[in-house]
Amino acid sequence: MLTLDVDAVQAFVLVADLQSFTRAAEALDTSQAAISVKLKRLEDRLGEKLIERTPRLVRLSARGAAFLGVAREFIAAHERALAGLSSTSRRFTLGIADQVAGPELPLLLARLHGYDPALLIEVQIEASRNLLDAFDRGALDAAIVRREDDRRDGEILAQERFGWFAAPGFEHRQGQALRLASLAASCGVRNIATRALDAAGVSWVEVFTGGGTAAVIAAVSAGLAVGALAHRVAPVGVVEIGERFALPPLPPSEIVLHSSVSDARSKGALRTVAAAFSEHRAPSP
Repeated sequence: MLTLDVDAVQAFVLVADLQSFTRAAEALDTSQAAISVKLKRLEDRLGEKLIERTPRLVRLSARGAAFLGVAREFIAAHERALAGLSSTSRRFTLGIADQVAGPELPLLLARLHGYDPALLIEVQIEASRNLLDAFDRGALDAAIVRREDDRRDGEILAQERFGWFAAPGFEHRQGQALRLASLAASCGVRNIATRALDAAGVSWVEVFTGGGTAAVIAAVSAGLAVGALAHRVAPVGVVEIGERFALPPLPPSEIVLHSSVSDARSKGALRTVAAAFSEHRAPSP
């Protein structure tokens, strides 16, 4: 009877998710050579080539892509079985900045739960600065935030592009103050946007502030104001109006992962989060 090795299947899933033998090894707290051995063992067992590897690229073969979903289910079943033997649950607190959390958030959390169903996930969505403060206090195990100020620690996951967005019918007459919807005064995106307007000599007035990204998006969609938003979170139906109204360009922002987890299983779970996050941050055309 054909049987599968759990460690080998887990190594395959991580290589597929992270598209890297090195990062998969880091997630499992092992060596790249050990990951290669496990994957070779699995491929020999199945009689199929699962991963195509070149010096510059790691990708799934056609058979590997077909096997990935089943492999996830296999790992999840294994973790559920282990959880049934344990009287304790593991807790993982993750902070995600409100200007970072996007439509892929449910998939991100599902990927995390699928990796370790015994993991009790607590998610906190706030401004990047608040999350960084909570992480530094030890209140969060990990945080995915915008790069703030000159702080250089953390792992860069992606770059986020920002622009000026408004409803298609939004009107702004020359000489009038630009009606702006923004987050709280402590928000880094707000500060970047208002500094850019000031430097360009564009007068502005906040007609809607606070309430989180969802509230800003609602105000922009309703045609009440202009919002400085990441291209990825800008809702369907709004348009970028920076060029039309000669507004200053907004610089891109680095999205960074901060983590304090040390055990192999938590590191692996966090790596799946980072992978699910990064794969939805392909550069916009």
